[in-house]
Amino acid sequence: MVVLRKAGVPLLSVLLAMLVGSIVIVATGKDPVVAFAALLQGAFGGWRQIGDTILRSTPLMFTGLAVAFGFRANLFNIGAEGQLFIGGLAAAILGVALGGLPWFVSVPAIIVLGALAGAAWAFIPALLKAKVGAHEVITTMMFSYIARYLVSYLVNGPLRGDTAIPQTALIPASATLPTFDKVFSFIGLEPSRAHFGFILAIGVAVVIWLIFKYTTLGYEVRAVGYNPLAAENAGISVSWTTVRALCISGALAGLAGVVEVMGVHHRLFDQFSSGFGFTGIAVALLAKNHPLAVIPAALLFGALSAGGPAMQLEADVPLKLISIIQALVIFFVAAETVITYFIRKRQKEAVTDAE
Repeated sequence: MVVLRKAGVPLLSVLLAMLVGSIVIVATGKDPVVAFAALLQGAFGGWRQIGDTILRSTPLMFTGLAVAFGFRANLFNIGAEGQLFIGGLAAAILGVALGGLPWFVSVPAIIVLGALAGAAWAFIPALLKAKVGAHEVITTMMFSYIARYLVSYLVNGPLRGDTAIPQTALIPASATLPTFDKVFSFIGLEPSRAHFGFILAIGVAVVIWLIFKYTTLGYEVRAVGYNPLAAENAGISVSWTTVRALCISGALAGLAGVVEVMGVHHRLFDQFSSGFGFTGIAVALLAKNHPLAVIPAALLFGALSAGGPAMQLEADVPLKLISIIQALVIFFVAAETVITYFIRKRQKEAVTDAE
C-alpha cells in the first residue's frame, strides 16, 4: 500500500499538471489533444526523437541523483549547477591532456576525476555546514556563482581554443563517449546525439540505490537525515556523514558536466548548461528522492524538453507552456507533502483530544 501511494502521488501529479495545462491551452484557443499529440511525437515519434529525449534526460539523471542524495541526509544541495560546471571544466582539461591515451584508459580516468572535481567543489560548503552550521543552501548557491564565472573567465582567457567563439579546445575522439547510432550502426539507427552517458547514468542510479539499501554509508546517511540527534546518540558522526553526503552529491552533479562535455559538446564553453542543476531539484522532488525513480522522472522532463518545440511548431502552443507544466508537476508533488502534514497534524490532535 505504501509503495502504491509513493508511486501514485508522482503519477497523479503529472496527470493533474497535464489537466491544468490542457485548461491553459483551451483558454488560449488551441486544441490540447493536438498539442499533447505533437509533444509525444516530438519526444518519442522515432529514434531521432527518442535519442533527443535520452540526450536531454542524461544530465538530469545525474543532477537529480545529486539532489536526491543530499535530501536523504536532510541537505539541500542547491549548488548542483556549479558542481556540474566544475565537472565539465575538469573533463575539458583532462580530455585534452589524456586524449592521446587509449580510450579504455582516458575515458574512465576523466569520468572518475571529473566526479572528484565536483566532490571537491562541494567540500568547502560541506565543511562549513559540518563545523559551523553554515546553511548549505546559501554556501552551495554562492559556490555555483563562483564556478559559473570561473568557467566564463577560463574559456574567455587561459583555456580559450583557437576559435572565434570563446570555448576550450576540442577533446580528441579517444576521450569522448560514443553515440548509440555509431555503436549500433549495424541495425540502421537514425543519426542521433544520444550517447553512452545514458547507460552510465542508469548504472550510477542502481549503485546509489544499492548503497542506500545495503551499505553502512547508506544507513548512516538515512539515519542522519531522519534524526541527527538520534543518529549521534547511536554512535554515528553527524559531521562526518554530512561531509560525505554533500561531497557524494557534488560528485554526482560533477558527472553531469562530465558527460555533457564528453558525450555532447566535446569542449567547454560559456553557456554549456541550460540549468540542468536546477531542473535536477525538480527531478528529485518528483522521484521522491528514490534513486531508481530518478530515471523515469528525468525521462519525463527530458521528454517535455525534447517535445516542446514540436508542440509549438505543429499546434502553435507557446513553448513556455512546457515550463508551466513542469512547475505544476512540482506544485502538485509539494501539495501532497503539505496535505500529508496537515492530515498527520489533525490525527495527532484527535488522539490528544481523545486522551
